Amino acid sequence: MATIEVENLSKTFGKTVAVDDVSFEAQRGRIFGLLGPNGAGKTTTIRMINYIIPQDSGKITIQGVRVSPKTQKMIGYMPEERGLYKKMKVGEQLMYLAQLKGLDASTAKKQIRYWLERFSASDWHSKVVGELSKGMSQKIQFISTIVHDPEIYIFDEPFSGLDPINSELLKEIIIELREKGKTILFSTHRMEQVEQMCDDICLFNNGKVVLTGNLRSIKKEFGKNTVLLEFQGDGTFLDELDDIRINNRSTNFAEIRILNGLDHQEILKKAMERAEIHKFQLVEPSLNEIFISTVGEDNIKNKEELQA
Repeated sequence: MATIEVENLSKTFGKTVAVDDVSFEAQRGRIFGLLGPNGAGKTTTIRMINYIIPQDSGKITIQGVRVSPKTQKMIGYMPEERGLYKKMKVGEQLMYLAQLKGLDASTAKKQIRYWLERFSASDWHSKVVGELSKGMSQKIQFISTIVHDPEIYIFDEPFSGLDPINSELLKEIIIELREKGKTILFSTHRMEQVEQMCDDICLFNNGKVVLTGNLRSIKKEFGKNTVLLEFQGDGTFLDELDDIRINNRSTNFAEIRILNGLDHQEILKKAMERAEIHKFQLVEPSLNEIFISTVGEDNIKNKEELQA
């Protein structure tokens, strides 16, 4: 049985269809990514899973139980809109939230100390939350989500506002949670984060699921239809190629999607006529490219937000 089961879920706000007949499953011991552009329906779906807003139709179960105040207690939820009390001190805030989730004071104190040390934030205990930077607040919000050690974690845009070092630490901890058998669902519009972390994915666009399943299997199904090209010299040959789409291009690099069965050797031949080739590699497409290929460029809202 899946830990989280979503069946034919729909939600409208007035005339706007935010979520349209969405179904997917998240399994224990795996990281499940909800992804797509901003406004695609990810956060609305997460709020329904967390029993914050009701669905119009469909069914959601958590460990076989219909969503309710009871299932809320099974989940560590980090919302996109951070919800810390700005006038409280960090230690008081974390203690209050940990006890709300059922921890006794002694256990909560031990857990809070551990996680503050893990984030190199032991000296933040007496800091007032409102004085923290966005990145510091993000780390405290994350600690408050995981401090009571639930079986299920839901993170909505967890890396927002973090620098690269702290993003890596967060990824490391989320992967550790998976290795402990936790169920993790997180939402993001950053495709490269999903490729680095997720076992399974669900691609959203305009409130609908356009692709879902095991990430490794999905990439394999698309085949090796992308060329990574590094070169030195005249790059104008790229403008003369037919039956391709250039996904990413800089002075000495191009990521090229092959279309209409073009032989990749034709690309290599053209390139060698104009430039010195340092790398020519045929690879599986990026998740960003898979998304574009699945929904069509004209149907993507905020396409630039999907770029890695």
